[in-house]
Amino acid sequence: MKKKLISVLLGAVMAASLLTGCGGGKDTQKSDGGSEGGKKEVVIWDYFETDAQKKMIEDMITDFNSKQDEFEASHVYVPFSDYEKQLTLGMASGELPDLVILDGCGMASFIEMDLFGDVSDAKINWDEYIPGPMESTMADGKHYGIPFATNCTALFYNKDMFDAAGLAYPDENTTWDQFREMAKTLTKDGVTGFGNAATGTDEGTFQCLQWLYTAGGDYLNVKDGIDAYTLMQEMVAEGSWSKDSVNWTQSDGNNNFMAGNLAMQQNGPWQIPGITKDAPELNYGVTVLPKRDENAEQATSILGGENMGVVKKDDMSGAIAFMEYYDQTEVMVKAMKEYGSFPPKTEAAQDPYWLDDPIYSMFVKQLDTSIPRGPSASWPEYSNVIQKGFQEAMTSAKTPDKVAEDTQEAVDAVTDSIK
Repeated sequence: MKKKLISVLLGAVMAASLLTGCGGGKDTQKSDGGSEGGKKEVVIWDYFETDAQKKMIEDMITDFNSKQDEFEASHVYVPFSDYEKQLTLGMASGELPDLVILDGCGMASFIEMDLFGDVSDAKINWDEYIPGPMESTMADGKHYGIPFATNCTALFYNKDMFDAAGLAYPDENTTWDQFREMAKTLTKDGVTGFGNAATGTDEGTFQCLQWLYTAGGDYLNVKDGIDAYTLMQEMVAEGSWSKDSVNWTQSDGNNNFMAGNLAMQQNGPWQIPGITKDAPELNYGVTVLPKRDENAEQATSILGGENMGVVKKDDMSGAIAFMEYYDQTEVMVKAMKEYGSFPPKTEAAQDPYWLDDPIYSMFVKQLDTSIPRGPSASWPEYSNVIQKGFQEAMTSAKTPDKVAEDTQEAVDAVTDSIK
């Protein structure tokens, strides 16, 4: 299985390697593994692009380097679009960093390919992490890193539009039927009741999958979630769920929400800084996603965020030291305040910074019932066929029954191919 995964991924990226240089490569680490002043060098790869994200990782590295004399950490930016390609090429060439910060749903496949080393003996407070994010860093009971940041999507709503329509705001007790009625009532005068990112990529899967889980299905048993396809198709057909969602990224959805084109949107906490900056007068709230019916538990959401993985090498001491440094609650809380996400440790996520804020606290509440995508080493294949089904439902290309039948068949084919 491991050789198959590597050969498939290498085949996919060889052409790209002719056009893009490796983000790390020979220049990211000295040939003797050391650095100036006799300290061992610890090279970290990340794909952080915003000023806040860059400041966060640089502040962490400066603090880590100042608090011990054995290691000298540095980081290398690799574009997100090339990230997994460069890791795969690095495995073939042997030119890899010591520590990788990567999308949580992508870690399982690289564990399967033997990129990461077993760090179960590290001095980490494993039991203090939120179960979902921690599960995405493990395989067969072994630890290959720790969660770095976690987040999920929830329901944003325009308070002024609800007030004008005489509607009560959605809350934790809102059911699908009530949500649908809200969206229908709010769809008028050029405003659509609801929209999300349902583009035909894993970004779309990230936002659409929770509807399947809330309906009673999961990524292996999509037929059990057929009611999700029905809800999506019928709401799009009646105009209360934007038909443009099938082409929208998460940024597209948020831009339409800020512009007043949507009364409600499904999105994540990373949009809050942009709303504050670009639409400071927007009167909005956030609550958990609507649940299936009044007897159901809180709706599921899908986990996003990054993991910190330790690259398998003869000497992993520097990477483990940085991981243990980040495991400190005060370090994690400071970093996540800068980053705009949530700490993956239960204690850290209880910081008043998040719990005392009426908007951020709703994401913390939604995290209680959030689950990872997969985890599976073949998640990209599962994601492709699952998201195709959502697109077919929302565009009425097939009936909900046919979508569920065909998507289940495609999912089963992926499962059979990896046995």
